[in-house]
Amino acid sequence: MKLNLKNRRTWIVAGALVLMTATPGFALFGIGDIVFDPTSYASLLSQAATALNQLQTIQNNVEHFSFKQQWQTTLNQLKNANVASMFGETAGMSIALNTNSPSTSTAAWTTATVPINSGTNSYLQTQTLGSSTQLSQLAMIEMADSISPDCLTAIGQYRSNRSQDQGATGGLTDEQFDSTSDSNSEVEQLNLLNAAEAQKLSEMQSQGTMQVCVASQMTIANMQQRNAAAQDLNSAALVQQQRAANNTSAASESNTWQTYIP
Repeated sequence: MKLNLKNRRTWIVAGALVLMTATPGFALFGIGDIVFDPTSYASLLSQAATALNQLQTIQNNVEHFSFKQQWQTTLNQLKNANVASMFGETAGMSIALNTNSPSTSTAAWTTATVPINSGTNSYLQTQTLGSSTQLSQLAMIEMADSISPDCLTAIGQYRSNRSQDQGATGGLTDEQFDSTSDSNSEVEQLNLLNAAEAQKLSEMQSQGTMQVCVASQMTIANMQQRNAAAQDLNSAALVQQQRAANNTSAASESNTWQTYIP
Protein backbone atom coordinates (compact mmCIF):
# COMPACT_ATOMS: atom_id res chain seq x y z
CA MET A 1 0.00 0.00 0.00
CA LYS A 2 2.83 2.31 0.86
CA LEU A 3 4.60 1.33 -2.33
CA ASN A 4 1.57 2.16 -4.44
CA LEU A 5 1.25 5.60 -2.86
CA LYS A 6 4.90 6.23 -3.44
CA ASN A 7 4.61 5.16 -7.05
CA ARG A 8 1.59 7.42 -7.56
CA ARG A 9 3.47 10.37 -6.14
CA THR A 10 6.36 9.64 -8.47
CA TRP A 11 4.08 9.52 -11.49
CA ILE A 12 2.33 12.73 -10.49
CA VAL A 13 5.64 14.63 -10.11
CA ALA A 14 6.92 13.22 -13.37
CA GLY A 15 3.72 14.23 -15.15
CA ALA A 16 3.92 17.74 -13.77
CA LEU A 17 7.50 18.05 -14.97
CA VAL A 18 6.47 16.87 -18.41
CA LEU A 19 3.69 19.42 -18.57
CA MET A 20 6.02 22.19 -17.43
CA THR A 21 8.60 21.38 -20.06
CA ALA A 22 6.21 20.55 -22.89
CA THR A 23 6.01 22.58 -26.12
CA PRO A 24 3.12 25.07 -26.50
CA GLY A 25 1.13 22.67 -28.65
CA PHE A 26 -0.35 19.58 -27.08
CA ALA A 27 -3.26 17.27 -27.63
CA LEU A 28 -6.45 17.51 -25.67
CA PHE A 29 -8.04 14.43 -24.13
CA GLY A 30 -5.51 12.22 -25.82
CA ILE A 31 -6.83 13.05 -29.30
CA GLY A 32 -3.90 13.91 -31.49
CA ASP A 33 -5.66 16.03 -34.11
CA ILE A 34 -6.99 18.62 -31.62
CA VAL A 35 -4.10 20.81 -30.49
CA PHE A 36 -4.17 23.83 -28.16
CA ASP A 37 -1.37 26.37 -28.77
CA PRO A 38 -1.19 29.13 -26.12
CA THR A 39 1.10 31.23 -28.33
CA SER A 40 -1.35 31.17 -31.23
CA TYR A 41 -4.19 31.90 -28.84
CA ALA A 42 -2.39 35.02 -27.58
CA SER A 43 -1.74 36.11 -31.17
CA LEU A 44 -5.40 35.71 -32.05
CA LEU A 45 -6.37 37.79 -29.06
CA SER A 46 -3.99 40.53 -30.19
CA GLN A 47 -5.37 40.46 -33.73
CA ALA A 48 -8.91 40.61 -32.41
CA ALA A 49 -8.04 43.64 -30.29
CA THR A 50 -6.46 45.34 -33.31
CA ALA A 51 -9.50 44.61 -35.46
CA LEU A 52 -11.76 46.00 -32.76
CA ASN A 53 -9.71 49.22 -32.63
CA GLN A 54 -9.89 49.53 -36.41
CA LEU A 55 -13.65 49.03 -36.30
CA GLN A 56 -13.98 51.75 -33.69
CA THR A 57 -11.84 54.06 -35.86
CA ILE A 58 -14.07 53.42 -38.89
CA GLN A 59 -17.16 54.07 -36.79
CA ASN A 60 -15.66 57.34 -35.62
CA ASN A 61 -14.91 58.29 -39.24
CA VAL A 62 -18.47 57.76 -40.38
CA GLU A 63 -20.05 59.18 -37.25
CA HIS A 64 -22.03 62.30 -38.13
CA PHE A 65 -21.39 65.70 -36.61
CA SER A 66 -24.12 67.16 -34.48
CA PHE A 67 -23.08 70.83 -34.54
CA LYS A 68 -21.95 71.56 -38.09
CA GLN A 69 -23.83 74.86 -38.20
CA GLN A 70 -21.10 76.53 -36.16
CA TRP A 71 -19.03 76.61 -39.36
CA GLN A 72 -21.78 77.86 -41.68
CA THR A 73 -21.29 81.23 -43.38
CA THR A 74 -23.63 83.44 -45.39
CA LEU A 75 -23.29 84.04 -49.13
CA ASN A 76 -23.57 87.71 -50.05
CA GLN A 77 -26.28 88.34 -52.59
CA LEU A 78 -25.73 90.56 -55.61
CA LYS A 79 -28.49 93.04 -56.42
CA ASN A 80 -29.32 93.48 -60.08
CA ALA A 81 -27.98 96.73 -61.50
CA ASN A 82 -30.62 99.28 -62.49
CA VAL A 83 -29.06 102.19 -64.38
CA ALA A 84 -31.18 105.31 -64.81
CA SER A 85 -31.79 106.46 -68.39
CA MET A 86 -33.56 109.81 -68.41
CA PHE A 87 -33.21 110.43 -72.15
CA GLY A 88 -32.10 107.00 -73.34
CA GLU A 89 -28.43 107.83 -72.82
CA THR A 90 -27.82 104.51 -71.02
CA ALA A 91 -30.20 102.40 -73.09
CA GLY A 92 -29.31 98.72 -72.72
CA MET A 93 -26.84 99.33 -69.90
CA SER A 94 -28.94 97.56 -67.26
CA ILE A 95 -29.32 94.53 -69.52
CA ALA A 96 -25.58 94.51 -70.23
CA LEU A 97 -24.75 94.60 -66.51
CA ASN A 98 -27.14 91.78 -65.58
CA THR A 99 -26.99 89.33 -68.49
CA ASN A 100 -24.46 87.72 -70.80
CA SER A 101 -25.11 89.77 -73.95
CA PRO A 102 -22.01 91.01 -75.87
CA SER A 103 -24.08 92.78 -78.54
CA THR A 104 -26.08 94.68 -75.91
CA SER A 105 -22.88 95.68 -74.12
CA THR A 106 -21.37 97.09 -77.31
CA ALA A 107 -24.54 98.99 -78.22
CA ALA A 108 -24.94 100.38 -74.69
CA TRP A 109 -21.32 101.57 -74.57
CA THR A 110 -21.61 103.23 -77.98
CA THR A 111 -24.79 105.06 -76.96
CA ALA A 112 -23.32 106.29 -73.66
CA THR A 113 -20.03 107.65 -75.06
CA VAL A 114 -19.00 110.60 -77.24
CA PRO A 115 -18.12 109.56 -80.81
CA ILE A 116 -15.25 110.83 -82.96
CA ASN A 117 -16.87 112.84 -85.78
CA SER A 118 -15.71 113.17 -89.37
CA GLY A 119 -14.20 116.62 -88.84
CA THR A 120 -11.93 115.26 -86.13
CA ASN A 121 -10.88 112.43 -88.41
CA SER A 122 -9.71 114.93 -91.03
CA TYR A 123 -7.78 116.88 -88.41
CA LEU A 124 -6.10 113.80 -86.95
CA GLN A 125 -4.89 112.68 -90.38
CA THR A 126 -2.41 115.56 -90.39
CA GLN A 127 -0.85 114.57 -87.07
CA THR A 128 2.51 112.82 -86.80
CA LEU A 129 2.26 109.38 -85.31
CA GLY A 130 4.39 108.98 -82.16
CA SER A 131 4.61 112.70 -81.38
CA SER A 132 0.98 113.80 -81.41
CA THR A 133 -0.95 114.40 -78.21
CA GLN A 134 -4.21 114.06 -80.08
CA LEU A 135 -3.30 110.67 -81.56
CA SER A 136 -2.34 109.37 -78.11
CA GLN A 137 -5.74 110.43 -76.85
CA LEU A 138 -7.33 108.69 -79.81
CA ALA A 139 -5.43 105.51 -78.94
CA MET A 140 -6.72 105.65 -75.39
CA ILE A 141 -10.30 106.12 -76.64
CA GLU A 142 -9.97 103.20 -79.03
CA MET A 143 -8.62 100.95 -76.27
CA ALA A 144 -11.50 101.93 -73.99
CA ASP A 145 -14.02 101.26 -76.76
CA SER A 146 -12.58 97.75 -77.18
CA ILE A 147 -12.15 96.74 -73.55
CA SER A 148 -15.12 98.36 -71.84
CA PRO A 149 -17.90 96.45 -73.68
CA ASP A 150 -16.14 93.18 -72.86
CA CYS A 151 -16.00 94.18 -69.21
CA LEU A 152 -19.69 95.04 -69.24
CA THR A 153 -20.37 91.57 -70.63
CA ALA A 154 -18.14 89.94 -68.00
CA ILE A 155 -19.98 91.76 -65.22
CA GLY A 156 -23.37 90.76 -66.61
CA GLN A 157 -22.24 87.16 -67.05
CA TYR A 158 -20.94 87.00 -63.49
CA ARG A 159 -24.20 88.34 -62.08
CA SER A 160 -26.26 85.98 -64.22
CA ASN A 161 -24.17 82.90 -63.37
CA ARG A 162 -24.17 83.72 -59.69
CA SER A 163 -27.96 83.77 -59.70
CA GLN A 164 -28.14 80.51 -61.65
CA ASP A 165 -25.62 78.81 -59.36
CA GLN A 166 -27.49 79.65 -56.16
CA GLY A 167 -29.44 76.38 -56.34
CA ALA A 168 -26.32 74.23 -56.69
CA THR A 169 -24.47 76.19 -54.03
CA GLY A 170 -27.38 76.00 -51.62
CA GLY A 171 -27.79 72.27 -52.20
CA LEU A 172 -24.13 71.62 -51.51
CA THR A 173 -24.26 73.73 -48.38
CA ASP A 174 -27.29 71.81 -47.09
CA GLU A 175 -25.47 68.51 -47.62
CA GLN A 176 -22.28 69.76 -46.00
CA PHE A 177 -24.08 70.91 -42.88
CA ASP A 178 -26.45 67.96 -42.67
CA SER A 179 -25.98 66.21 -39.31
CA THR A 180 -27.75 62.95 -40.14
CA SER A 181 -26.04 59.66 -40.90
CA ASP A 182 -27.23 59.61 -44.52
CA SER A 183 -24.75 62.24 -45.69
CA ASN A 184 -21.92 61.59 -43.27
CA SER A 185 -20.36 58.42 -44.58
CA GLU A 186 -16.74 58.67 -45.62
CA VAL A 187 -17.59 58.30 -49.34
CA GLU A 188 -20.32 60.92 -49.08
CA GLN A 189 -17.99 63.38 -47.39
CA LEU A 190 -15.33 62.81 -50.06
CA ASN A 191 -17.92 63.46 -52.77
CA LEU A 192 -18.94 66.67 -51.04
CA LEU A 193 -15.30 67.76 -50.92
CA ASN A 194 -14.94 67.10 -54.66
CA ALA A 195 -18.12 69.06 -55.38
CA ALA A 196 -16.91 71.96 -53.26
CA GLU A 197 -13.57 71.98 -55.11
CA ALA A 198 -15.39 72.01 -58.46
CA GLN A 199 -17.51 74.97 -57.37
CA LYS A 200 -14.43 76.77 -56.10
CA LEU A 201 -12.66 76.24 -59.43
CA SER A 202 -15.64 77.68 -61.31
CA GLU A 203 -15.69 80.72 -59.00
CA MET A 204 -11.94 81.22 -59.42
CA GLN A 205 -12.30 81.18 -63.20
CA SER A 206 -15.09 83.75 -63.02
CA GLN A 207 -13.02 85.88 -60.66
CA GLY A 208 -10.10 85.59 -63.10
CA THR A 209 -12.24 87.08 -65.87
CA MET A 210 -13.22 89.95 -63.60
CA GLN A 211 -9.60 90.55 -62.64
CA VAL A 212 -8.63 90.74 -66.32
CA CYS A 213 -11.24 93.46 -66.78
CA VAL A 214 -9.96 95.37 -63.76
CA ALA A 215 -6.39 95.16 -65.04
CA SER A 216 -7.51 96.32 -68.49
CA GLN A 217 -9.36 99.31 -67.08
CA MET A 218 -6.33 100.17 -64.92
CA THR A 219 -4.18 100.11 -68.06
CA ILE A 220 -6.45 102.67 -69.72
CA ALA A 221 -6.48 104.83 -66.58
CA ASN A 222 -2.70 104.66 -66.32
CA MET A 223 -2.41 105.59 -69.98
CA GLN A 224 -4.59 108.64 -69.40
CA GLN A 225 -2.53 109.73 -66.39
CA ARG A 226 0.71 109.13 -68.26
CA ASN A 227 -0.44 111.17 -71.25
CA ALA A 228 -1.61 113.99 -68.97
CA ALA A 229 1.76 114.06 -67.18
CA ALA A 230 3.63 114.06 -70.49
CA GLN A 231 1.43 116.88 -71.80
CA ASP A 232 2.16 118.96 -68.67
CA LEU A 233 5.91 118.51 -69.16
CA ASN A 234 5.69 119.39 -72.85
CA SER A 235 3.61 122.49 -72.09
CA ALA A 236 6.07 123.64 -69.42
CA ALA A 237 8.98 123.24 -71.82
CA LEU A 238 7.11 125.09 -74.60
CA VAL A 239 6.26 127.99 -72.30
CA GLN A 240 9.91 128.29 -71.32
CA GLN A 241 10.97 128.29 -74.96
CA GLN A 242 8.38 130.96 -75.84
CA ARG A 243 9.47 133.20 -73.00
CA ALA A 244 13.07 132.88 -74.06
CA ALA A 245 12.24 133.72 -77.68
CA ASN A 246 9.79 136.56 -76.99
CA ASN A 247 10.45 139.63 -74.87
CA THR A 248 7.80 139.81 -72.17
CA SER A 249 8.81 143.17 -70.74
CA ALA A 250 6.28 146.04 -70.81
CA ALA A 251 8.66 148.20 -72.88
CA SER A 252 8.52 145.82 -75.83
CA GLU A 253 4.80 145.46 -76.59
CA SER A 254 4.86 146.49 -80.24
CA ASN A 255 4.42 142.89 -81.40
CA THR A 256 1.58 140.53 -80.56
CA TRP A 257 2.58 137.20 -78.99
CA GLN A 258 0.60 134.74 -81.09
CA THR A 259 1.87 131.51 -79.49
CA TYR A 260 1.34 132.38 -75.85
CA ILE A 261 0.33 129.57 -73.52
CA PRO A 262 -0.59 130.71 -70.00
